[in-house]
Amino acid sequence: MATLIFDIETIGEDFDSLDPTTQDALTHWMRREAGSEAEYEAELKDLKTRLGFSPLTGEIAAIGVLDYDRNKTVVYYQAPGEKFADREEDDVTFKQMTEEEMLIHFWEGVKHYQEFVSFNGRGFDVPFLMVRSAVHHIRPTKNLLTNRYLSSQRAGARHIDLLDQLSFYGAMRRRGSLHLWCRALGIESPKAEGVTGDDVGRLFAEKKFLDIARYNTGDLRATKQLYEYWRDYVNV
Repeated sequence: MATLIFDIETIGEDFDSLDPTTQDALTHWMRREAGSEAEYEAELKDLKTRLGFSPLTGEIAAIGVLDYDRNKTVVYYQAPGEKFADREEDDVTFKQMTEEEMLIHFWEGVKHYQEFVSFNGRGFDVPFLMVRSAVHHIRPTKNLLTNRYLSSQRAGARHIDLLDQLSFYGAMRRRGSLHLWCRALGIESPKAEGVTGDDVGRLFAEKKFLDIARYNTGDLRATKQLYEYWRDYVNV
């Protein structure tokens, strides 16, 4: 069956530009639980850097897809205020789009695949994609959250979330990050050069849009290799 590996990068809104009601909805618990003003300020600083981890306060900066059988990768990425032509680097094609255009292309592509592979896609990527699609009045073409267990998933939308599979649906007490799994299995980690998902917001603010897109390709390649380890040695 045709297999698609996918991954997203996200950014958050500017907290200081949010309306007072929204700011209060995000922070009212901090005042109640903080033991001191310094503790409150530390919590607030952390919150401001993590708004991109919710589709309610963030958006998608890049969507990467890797056709496993053809070993072809396309990364759709935002670059507001810029006009970049499509470009190819090795086996990767980079295409600048708005968030709405990225989502339209992603769901159109999904129609042509029967198996989908992610790392924590059930817990993060797919819910984020679905909520942001709703924001733009885009209807998903397949339900990638039909059932957590592979044996019960719907034909044509088999979603292998490697975080679930490698941790045996959470049976392992410590499930591990993508970096830790890569390190353990001898795979080059996309985090090895010092960039993580926490840096995407900063890179976006610095207009380093292609750096975000290239970082996304590292996640895709690592996920591909993890998938092969799972398929060959773990999936029994």
